[in-house]
Parts: sequence; C-alpha cells; structure tokens
Amino acid sequence: MKDIEKLIPKFHKWIESDQKELELHPTEIASILRSFYQEDEEKFFQYLKKIDTKFIGQILLELPEKLKYEAIQIFPAKDLANSVQTLESDDATDLIQDIEDEDKKKEVLSLLDKEDQQEINQLLQYEEHQAGAWMQTEFFYVFVEETIREAIEKLRKLKLEGELQEIYTFFILDKDFKLLGYIKIDQLLMYDFETTFSQILSDLDNRDIKVYADDDIKLVSKMFEEYDLQVIPVVDRDGKMIGRITSDDAYDIISEIATEQVYNMAGVDDEVEEEEDIREIIKTRAYWLFINLITAILASLVIGIFDSTLQALIPLAILMPIVASMGGNAGTQTLTVVVRQLALGEIEKGEGWRSIRREVAISTVNGLIFAVIISIVTYIWFSNFMLGVVIAVAMVVNLFIAGLFGSVIPLTLKYFNIDPAIGSTVLLTTATDIFGFFVFLGLAKMILI
Repeated sequence: MKDIEKLIPKFHKWIESDQKELELHPTEIASILRSFYQEDEEKFFQYLKKIDTKFIGQILLELPEKLKYEAIQIFPAKDLANSVQTLESDDATDLIQDIEDEDKKKEVLSLLDKEDQQEINQLLQYEEHQAGAWMQTEFFYVFVEETIREAIEKLRKLKLEGELQEIYTFFILDKDFKLLGYIKIDQLLMYDFETTFSQILSDLDNRDIKVYADDDIKLVSKMFEEYDLQVIPVVDRDGKMIGRITSDDAYDIISEIATEQVYNMAGVDDEVEEEEDIREIIKTRAYWLFINLITAILASLVIGIFDSTLQALIPLAILMPIVASMGGNAGTQTLTVVVRQLALGEIEKGEGWRSIRREVAISTVNGLIFAVIISIVTYIWFSNFMLGVVIAVAMVVNLFIAGLFGSVIPLTLKYFNIDPAIGSTVLLTTATDIFGFFVFLGLAKMILI
C-alpha cells in the first residue's frame, strides 16, 4: 500500500472531477476514507457522499466491517441498488448481506433487475462454509463442438458489450451444460483456430479438478493451494456448471480460515469480535476465561496436595513455573502444527497415529535435551544433585505429555466433527499443568523429603 498522505491530493482531484473512471484502486480509496474517519467522522461521510454510486459498491467492500456498516446506512436503497448492479455476483451478494436493515435489504433487492435478483438469491441459498456461497455466477463457457475461432469471436463480443470482466479460462460444456474441462486463454494459442474443443479435450489434465456447490469451503482452499489454480469451476450434483471461484476469492477464504483458527485457539469468536456490542464481546471472552479459571483451580488443587512438600523445600516453588512454562510452550507448538495440518488436509483419515507418534517423539527428544540443561542449572543454583534429577525427570515427562495431548486433543475434536482449534489451548494447558506439577512435586516428595 502506498503512503496514504501521498495519495490524498490525487483523491481530492478525482473526487472533484466527473469521476468517469476510478483513478485510484478501491482499496486505496477505502484507506483514505478510513484515515478521514479517524481524523473526523463527518469528513468521512462528507467525502463518501461525493463518490459516484457506480464506484460505491467496490469501495464499501474494502472498508473495515464497522465503517462499512455505518457507511451503508447513509445511502438510500436506490443508490445501493445502483452500486450492487456494478459488482460481480459474489461481491454483490456480500454487499446485500452487509445491509443490516432487513426492510432496506428487501427494497434494494426489489430495485435490481430480474437477472441480478436471481443470481443473488441463488448465492444466498448456500451456507457461508459452502463453496456456492463464494462463487461468481458469471463465467465464459463454450460448447464442445465450437471452434476456437467461434469462441474467441463470442468472447470479443461479450467483452465489448461489457457483459464479462476478468476472464482467465474457457469452460467447455456439453449441450446439457455439464462441465467437460477447461483451458486457459494463453494455452489456446497453441492450437489452430479451426480446431474444435472436442479435439483438444484429451490434452486437458484438469477435467476432474472442480468442486460441488455444497462442498466445504476448506476443500476449495486446499485445492487452490495444491494445484496452484487461478480459478476453479463449481458444479451442481448433476455435473452442470453453475459458477467459478477465482484466486482473489481463494485468498479471502484462506485468510478467513486462518483468522478463525487463530481466534478459536485463543478462545475468541471472530464474528463476535467484529460486533460493536462490547457486552457481547465481554460475555464471549468471559466464557472461555471461566473455563480457564476452572482448569487453573484444578492445577492449584494438585499443588495443594503437596503443600507440606513445598514448605519443606522452598526451591520447589521457585522451579515449578519452569516445568509448567516449558510444557505449555511445547504443547502449543505441537497444537499449532497439528491444527494447521488438519486445516490444510495434510492429515488424512488413518494417519492420526503417525502424527501423534511424530509429535510425541519430537517433544520427548526436546524434553531430554532441556532436562540435561535444567538439571545442571539447578545443581549450580541450589547445590542439590537430586533436585536436579527430579526436575529433569519432570521435564521429560511433561514434554512427553505436551506432545501427546497437543496432538491427541485436536485430532479427537476433529473426529467428533468439532473445530480442532476451539478450546484446544485451554485443555492442553490443563493437561500440562496438572501432569507437570503432579510429577514434579510427587517425585520431590518421594525422593527429597
């Protein structure tokens, strides 16, 4: 992103012009408007109203959620309808969904032409986690018996009429609109223009690379990464092509999945965090903090069992946080890796035990390495050889537990069709604290007291 201050003069010049074209990228304009909002809210709305409605839709979609909802409220339904009609179907649907006032949303939809209404209603029927909710219904298709020359002429005509925008691929369909394959535009240059698409089908290696409209969006994310795609076709259960998902949408999908995982691992709801209602945010965070409090009490109860041991040997209280901290960090490393692998589909069915063995082995070896280090440090610090042995054993056991639970917890949650990121951190911390303290203090009681 360029320096906003350097873009503002160009923005002022454009805003006062006839605005026939966008002279800045919508993202840049959104960033400028955001800076105005931070400076003066009235200034933000003042400039927003000056922008031609044919550009408003693109800019609104680039604003942060909070500003977008506020901005939508100032525009009448007619202006929003004009903006929606300039967008591709997936973006148009997103903007419609961002209208919080249901009556206004219905009014905007009623002002659209029948074709746009059908496309948006088609996309609205899918759940957010389904591929169909992310697709564009606009795509360029050719019939299998057409020649390349006929297809290019058809594309040229549609482009001149402004019916199609970003076209990377020719989708090849039969007379029943079933997808047979697809080919990039630059690949077509390798063929004689009198060649029919039926003659080149055997050259295509992507005929099975597609998704169904009701497929989970995580599958789409995985396929974009695995096959390095620019676009992927979406078909219904009969194999008929109904849309496409482009690489820019794939980026949004991957970003959203990653954000959701990070929030879930911290016990935070990503959707709630975008809300303006502070009470709802407090309530959601408090729920996980309450669970964490219960687990912390359990760990404290374990410590309480050995209160006489702690009183008899003060160094134990000094060394306890080391055992807990190392176990917690090692477990978080394992948890993060396994959750990420599950999200990317790198751990298939039946491969869970392989992942568990690998992570346990890694954590245990690290436990042995750091057990030697901490035992030496303990001996130098407290001049007590057996205390060094106790903390060394506790370190190995706790890192073994960290590797075991850090991999088993997300795999178990996945088995029961629960998001493996949700609550994993709390459960893991409980396991490493309880086992770590129990082993450390239990050994100390048996050996040192």
